Amino acid sequence: MRTILVVLVAAFAAASPAGLKAGTTESSAPPAGSTSVYQNEIRKYRAQREAELKADDGWLTVAGLFWLKPGANVAGSAAASDVRLPAKAPPRIGVFELKDGKVTFAAHPAAQVTSAGKPVGPQPIAAPSDEETALAVGDLRMFVIHRGDRFGIRMRDMKSAMRAQFKGLRYFPIRTEYRIRANFIPYNPPRTVAVPNVLGQNPEMESPGYVTFTLDGKSLRLEPVYEDDEKKDLFFIFKDTTSRDATYPAGRFLHADLPKDGFVTIDFNKAYNPPCAFTDFATCPLPRKENQLPVRIEAGELAYHGPTR
Repeated sequence: MRTILVVLVAAFAAASPAGLKAGTTESSAPPAGSTSVYQNEIRKYRAQREAELKADDGWLTVAGLFWLKPGANVAGSAAASDVRLPAKAPPRIGVFELKDGKVTFAAHPAAQVTSAGKPVGPQPIAAPSDEETALAVGDLRMFVIHRGDRFGIRMRDMKSAMRAQFKGLRYFPIRTEYRIRANFIPYNPPRTVAVPNVLGQNPEMESPGYVTFTLDGKSLRLEPVYEDDEKKDLFFIFKDTTSRDATYPAGRFLHADLPKDGFVTIDFNKAYNPPCAFTDFATCPLPRKENQLPVRIEAGELAYHGPTR
């Protein structure tokens, strides 16, 4: 599953209003009946969004992130543990070892640890780096993540407080004028850009070009990147002035279909909060200066105020 960092882009081309000028917002009413169809598609998208957040592999279950030091890292609920697990875990479940850019795990003989339903013993194995083979101890799931030169253990809790007390998401009203047909200007060749993240790193991502459009009388520009090597769509990491009082302060995300005939449809009604809005244990990218817009985009997801946020 794509992190919620990887959100579904709802298909609604057949229901999209006609007569949209390139690079501008809509200036005429959509054909009869199409507005209600479009609104239903956005509501369906929102329901899918919430379902992904609440799923076992959604961001609401992410309850821990432990950066590993070179060598042995003892894991368990005991106070002296390097990977300090919640009290409901055994005092010691085993040892993660980081050596030469690889992480192994050896289970404590008394701990009941499984991977893909099979017991894990004291003999070291390559530590799992995906959801399907994650180490399981009771309600907890653990797997390796790699960020730059850092390796960590991401922990999920199937019974986390964030998941149990999830209040649902809040949104601005659906407004068709925030569905924009933007001009796409390609880079030839595509550029590599440094994208900052909450860890203070600046990993490089590929950008195929940029889009231009007009909103509230202002000419604006946004530069997307490819989120992964599959390059299936455009990923926008942006911020607007609603971050001061209504939306997540660090910015929001948005996906759009790949360019077609020199245009990209940007639907800000699908703008959504990054994982860091729901857990302190995500490693979210941040908007580059070029993607911080001097306008209010009152569309999409509002800031989330959960049980501890």
